[in-house]
Amino acid sequence: MALDQSFVGRSYPPTDPYEVGREKIREFAEAIGDANPVYTDREAAKALGHPDVIAPPTFPFAITFQAAGVVVQDPDLGLDYSRVVHGDQKFAYTRPVRAGDLLTVTSTIEAIKSLAGNDILDIRGEVHDESGEHVVTAWTKLVARAAGEDTTGGEA
Repeated sequence: MALDQSFVGRSYPPTDPYEVGREKIREFAEAIGDANPVYTDREAAKALGHPDVIAPPTFPFAITFQAAGVVVQDPDLGLDYSRVVHGDQKFAYTRPVRAGDLLTVTSTIEAIKSLAGNDILDIRGEVHDESGEHVVTAWTKLVARAAGEDTTGGEA
């Protein structure tokens, strides 16, 4: 069943603030194998003009994808999340995410398309700090596979 086009442009309320911790940044950098010292060493970050360690560029995915959960769980949208795969991800920064930031995310459905029976949902997550300043925008593309399509090798 195709998703309702009237949802395009719908925004959802901002998330509760997420406090970015130094340890979370370190763990994320370690998990993705990025040894850049600006992610773990406050002095290295300060030497480059940052007030504290900064997060790797893909770090906001963790909070924007969680925020997008409000969209995908909206029963009126009609998305079958059991059929969803992550299609694409993009970021546009105003400034880096820093340890100590309190970030909120406002999710908006930017586009809904149907292609070969698959529903494609584009969600924009606007990330702001505690003062309301824009930090980063994240675009998440989700693809809900057509009914009957099975990627496990069995029959659907």
